[in-house]
Amino acid sequence: MMTFLYFIPNSWLPLLESAFYALIFPGFVAILLLAFFIIWFERKAAARVQMRYGPLWVSKRTGGIIQLLADMIRFSFQEFIVPQGADFIPFVFLPGLLLAFSVLPTVFIPIGPDYSHIFPSSYTLLLAVAFTLVIPVYLVVLGWAADNKFSFIGALREAYLLISYEVPFILAVASAFLLYGTLDLVKIVGIQESTLPGIILNPIAAIVYIIAVIRATGRVPYDIVEADSELVFGPYTEYSSLMFGFVMGVPYIELYSYSLLFSVLFLSGWAPVTGIGFLGGLILPGIVTFVKAVIVMCFLVFLRAVYPRYKLDKAVRAGWSWVFYLALISLLLSAFVSRVLW
Repeated sequence: MMTFLYFIPNSWLPLLESAFYALIFPGFVAILLLAFFIIWFERKAAARVQMRYGPLWVSKRTGGIIQLLADMIRFSFQEFIVPQGADFIPFVFLPGLLLAFSVLPTVFIPIGPDYSHIFPSSYTLLLAVAFTLVIPVYLVVLGWAADNKFSFIGALREAYLLISYEVPFILAVASAFLLYGTLDLVKIVGIQESTLPGIILNPIAAIVYIIAVIRATGRVPYDIVEADSELVFGPYTEYSSLMFGFVMGVPYIELYSYSLLFSVLFLSGWAPVTGIGFLGGLILPGIVTFVKAVIVMCFLVFLRAVYPRYKLDKAVRAGWSWVFYLALISLLLSAFVSRVLW
């Protein structure tokens, strides 16, 4: 690899690095592979804890992991059906936009100390959060465009829950900003390296962040938008073929973006690993950040095995009561800790 880079003009290296990190690692290719793994892990964990049998005829010796490939092949050869009363343009194009916007926040989340020359900005935290918060709006429009009462009810549920949990999420991120005094995620990791991880400096903000992520990604016990028993599959009910695969995979990609940001904000990111150059500068620290994000993802998907689903009214009430109060307390704690440290 280094021999190959020797023949590349120096002016091309920033472009090559940007393309590598956007497309390969921790970009689109890594996200697809991780989506396969995390779906398999979720199925296996729930089956093991709840003593349920899953598919045994597809790759039984490998633990059923090839079942995901079988599902993908099945989706690929299914017919894509557009309901007669659906709004054609938003119904067809919104899954692609959802997929693109779910991947986009990872562009602004640094994975190593040299990330500043890949994406030079002092507002990476603000940009990552901004593009993350756009995704639920597309879900609401997607449920409305399907012209299906179950999809529409699922979209309304998304709107109710969206407001009640995004406010605590924004307050948790604001607590991180108040704690570190910067919107630059590279500097945030540097501050944690010289002091303590954010999860120790402000554990309340970390808890609020995790709760908001569970709701934002529709994990149990907040999978109310797509409750199978009464809403079929929520806003995604009318989708089939590859479009269904797209919308089904979006929550897992969202989960990756949120977990990657959590590892940078509260788990010291790539610390204590550092490096220099194309391979050492971001690859090794990036692996550390990536592993931390995967551990957070495994914890969040494991909740499906041990928690029942909340009712809509209880979930909304919780978002506006104790979760919101915890978010306010996290702001006060960040103000106190930053006053003591700085």
